[in-house]
Amino acid sequence: MKAAPERILARGNEAIAYGAVDAGCRCYFGYPITPQNEISEMLSNLLPDAGGQFVQAESEIGAINMVLGAGACGIPAMSSSSSPGISLMQEGLSYMACSMLPGVVVNMQRGGPGLGGIGPSQGDYFQAVKGGGHGDHRNLVLAPSSSQECYDMMFDAFRLAFKYRNPVMVLGDAMVAQMKEPLLRKAPKNAPCFESLNKSAASWRVEGCAGRAKRLLKSVYLADGELGARNTLLMGTYAAMRKEVRFQGVDLDSARLVVVAFGSMGRIALSAVRTLRARGHRVGLLRPLTLFPFPDERIAELADKGSRFLVIEQNLGQMVEDVRLAVHGRTPVAWHGVMPCEFVDAEDFAGPIMQALEA
Repeated sequence: MKAAPERILARGNEAIAYGAVDAGCRCYFGYPITPQNEISEMLSNLLPDAGGQFVQAESEIGAINMVLGAGACGIPAMSSSSSPGISLMQEGLSYMACSMLPGVVVNMQRGGPGLGGIGPSQGDYFQAVKGGGHGDHRNLVLAPSSSQECYDMMFDAFRLAFKYRNPVMVLGDAMVAQMKEPLLRKAPKNAPCFESLNKSAASWRVEGCAGRAKRLLKSVYLADGELGARNTLLMGTYAAMRKEVRFQGVDLDSARLVVVAFGSMGRIALSAVRTLRARGHRVGLLRPLTLFPFPDERIAELADKGSRFLVIEQNLGQMVEDVRLAVHGRTPVAWHGVMPCEFVDAEDFAGPIMQALEA
C-alpha cells in the first residue's frame, strides 16, 4: 500500500530543506546569516541520513565555488544565504552560468542596502533577475509565497538547473522564511532524484576520462571569436528558458485593474483583491511564480484588453520596471511600495488598490 503523504508544520526555511532533499539534493555548502539559518540547520541533519554531504564553508564565496565544483561533477548541489551573502556569491554564479553548470541558490532576502536589517524585503529583485554578477548571464528565478511553495519549488529548481545547465535562484524573504504553516511533504509524480539528475549529466560531467574523450568545463575563452560563440550559445539557452514562465492569475479577464505582486507581497495582495472583489470591485491579481522568465506576454495581453496595472512590492520600485516594459505605454502602470523590514496586511493594500482603480 502506498504510504500516505506526511503533513507537518514547517517554516518556509524548513520546507526548503525538506524539498531539497526530496528533490535529489545531495550536497549543501553554506555560511550562516539571518534569516535563513534554519535551512542550514535542517540540512545538516537531513543530508547525512539521505547519503549526502553537508559542509559549512568558510565564507559565502567558498560556498558558491563548492556548488560550482559539485555541479561540474553532475551532483545536485545547493547553497542558501540572505542578501549581503548572495552579493558575495555573484562571481561564482557568473562562472557557473558561463561554464553551463547546474546549481541551486536560495536567497531569503533581508532589508538593505548594506547590512540593513533582518526583516523582510524584496530589494534583491534586480540582482536576481538581471543576472547580478558580471557578464550577460541570467539566472532562472522562482518566487515562493508559502511553505508549500517553498517545498514544491525545490523540485522545479533542481529539474530546471539540470535541464538548462544553469544556476537557479529561489527568491524568498524573511517573512516567507519564518512563517510556520501546514506542509504536505509528498514527492510529485516523476520527481527528480539523485540518480535521474546525475544520469542527465552523464554526457558532460567531470568523472575521469578513461576510455573516452576529455571533457572541459570552463568560463575563460581567449581565442578570437570563441567568447562570442559561447555567448551566442548562452543567449539561445536563455531564450529557451522563456517557455518555463509560470504565474498565478486571479480574476484577470474581467479585471479593470490588475495587481502585480510576487512572493509575500503577492500573498497579501491576493487577500486584498479577494476582499475587494467580494465588494463588487473589478480587480484581479497576477502573481509571478517565475521572475525570470517574466510573464510579460500575459501582461501585454491584458494591457491590450484595456486593463490597468498596480505593482506592489517591498522595495523602492524594481519589478515595476519590467511591468512597464511589458505594457509598453499601452495602459497606465501605478506603483505602491512597502519599505524594507516593515510588516503589512491586506487592509494596508485596500486603499492603494482603490486609488489606482479609480484614477
